[in-house]
Amino acid sequence: MDGSGPFSCPICLEPLREPVTLPCGHNFCLACLGALWPHRGAGGPGGSSGGAARCPLCQEPFPDGLQLRKNHTLCELLQMRQGAGPGSGPAPGLEPAAPSAPEPSAPCAPEPWPGAEEPVRCDACPEGAALPAALSCLSCLASFCPAHLAPHERSPALRGHRLVPPLRRLEDSLCPRHLRPLERYCRLERRCLCEVCAAQEHRGHELVSLDQERALQEAEHPKVLSAAEDRMDELGASIAQARRTVALIKSAAAAERERVNRLFGEAAATLHRFQSEVLGFIDDGEATMLGRSQGDLQQQEKQRSRLSRARQNLSQVPEADSVGFLQELLALRLALEEDGGPGPGPPRELSFTKSSQAVRTVRDVLSAACASQWEQLQGPGSEEDGLQKPGTEEGESQEPDSTDQLETQASRDYFLKFAYIVDLDSDTADKFLQLFGTKGVKRVLCPINYPESPTRFAHCEQVLGQGALDRGTYYWEVEIIEGWVSVGVMAEDCSPQEPYDRGRLGRNAQSCALQWNGHVFSVWFHGLEAVLPQPFAPTVGICLEYADRALAFYAVRDGQMHLLRKLKASRARRGGAPASPVDPFQSRLDSHFGGLFTRRLKPAFFLESVDAHLQIGPLKKSCISVLKRR
Repeated sequence: MDGSGPFSCPICLEPLREPVTLPCGHNFCLACLGALWPHRGAGGPGGSSGGAARCPLCQEPFPDGLQLRKNHTLCELLQMRQGAGPGSGPAPGLEPAAPSAPEPSAPCAPEPWPGAEEPVRCDACPEGAALPAALSCLSCLASFCPAHLAPHERSPALRGHRLVPPLRRLEDSLCPRHLRPLERYCRLERRCLCEVCAAQEHRGHELVSLDQERALQEAEHPKVLSAAEDRMDELGASIAQARRTVALIKSAAAAERERVNRLFGEAAATLHRFQSEVLGFIDDGEATMLGRSQGDLQQQEKQRSRLSRARQNLSQVPEADSVGFLQELLALRLALEEDGGPGPGPPRELSFTKSSQAVRTVRDVLSAACASQWEQLQGPGSEEDGLQKPGTEEGESQEPDSTDQLETQASRDYFLKFAYIVDLDSDTADKFLQLFGTKGVKRVLCPINYPESPTRFAHCEQVLGQGALDRGTYYWEVEIIEGWVSVGVMAEDCSPQEPYDRGRLGRNAQSCALQWNGHVFSVWFHGLEAVLPQPFAPTVGICLEYADRALAFYAVRDGQMHLLRKLKASRARRGGAPASPVDPFQSRLDSHFGGLFTRRLKPAFFLESVDAHLQIGPLKKSCISVLKRR
């Protein structure tokens, strides 16, 4: 074709309209050939009216009886390029006049076998009698039978065309952007390209011909197939394992669901039985006390009736009847003597009214246990938690995990790896606290004129450390110099304006503390206190573990850590009834202590007595192997 482009007519140099393909492979407008060939068939001066028609481009001769047929594949490509819809009919007036010679009869195409795929037909053969194509030309965008393929073998202009095995959809071998044949392969991006794409967008890439890349890929073909088979075998084994896992999960969930429903049924039956017993207790107490009170009521009503009747009889005796007067007065005296005085008053205590208190206690214990167990269920756990160990019965209680077996003595050097340098925040100190640098604090009698601060405690003699703790493990030490003090942690968002009874360290759900009251150590959380048996130690170590949701207090003596108490929600015990009586303080920890670790915490210090004095540290920097954290 000429330089006007692969989709332009060589005669009118316009985009092809109703394109037809000659046996030589060139494409023309149907109207252009229809206007050209009758003129050439008439011949010039001395020409013969039956002269052979020739291709206007390569002068290949064709018989006059050749029937021109529209190339439908090329027509669809043109419509795709121009954005038109599929298939439009020929324009009126463009149908060429048929050659005068009658159309020779073409041989009939062989019938395909039943169920076999329809072969690709020749685009140059007459419609309805097209023979199977031998090759497809990516330059002509047409498929040819052996007879119509002859010009590609004879004509030097057509020998450069790219011939491939018959393609049913030639557009699949074209670049969707430039509608040119895909002839190159980019190894960098692993895609087939046309010459325009290769020249414009893939400069510097490793480009090879399609045949060269196919030869290389065919050499790798057995390895790829072998790798695919191996991967399919691996996936088959993995799928089988996954199916077994799914079946195991489903069966374990069904069994656990059945056990839970049975246990809930037993718990509901126990509560229902307890409800019946309590209601029966109330009914029995009511009947006993009502019987006694109603008997007294009837006796008093009878006595009052006799007195009323004797008084009325006395009032009806005539003035002159002295005998009657004496007799009725005597009857009134006897009725008065029969009266034993006022009846018993209301009972001091109704025994059955204690029932609501008992039920309330059961309700609180049940709520706390449910909240604790739900928190344990939602907490981090191993996937093997649900697997029962061999030889362990369902109702048998389990020993606590080894991580819960707290060591009562440990080396201080281990804790110094998690040392946290605490500096007191002067903007939080109460006005009755005097700070000595950033490490010491003492409670005084006269208020100190501190500047106004929204974070300053207003009703409690407390001060917080700088920085907030929200992950990891932290350790710091406090030296109790004098007086009653409390040390612990408090949530960063705890309001400093809380009143004294709710704002003190350990008296709310936003803080917990170790207290020394001059006689014993005790721990405080959410308003509850637990007294500790350990003796006084001037240096106290505090270890906060976010991962374990625990806060531990230690007495530090001679480089050794002696555990005072570790505050942590206990794990649920497997089996039935608890092995020990309910500890209210531990129940409060189980219910609410985990929520403390959803907040950012700060070291906190409460000086309770007027002479209280404490010092943070001492922690030498040479002992610290981590950076100061804020």
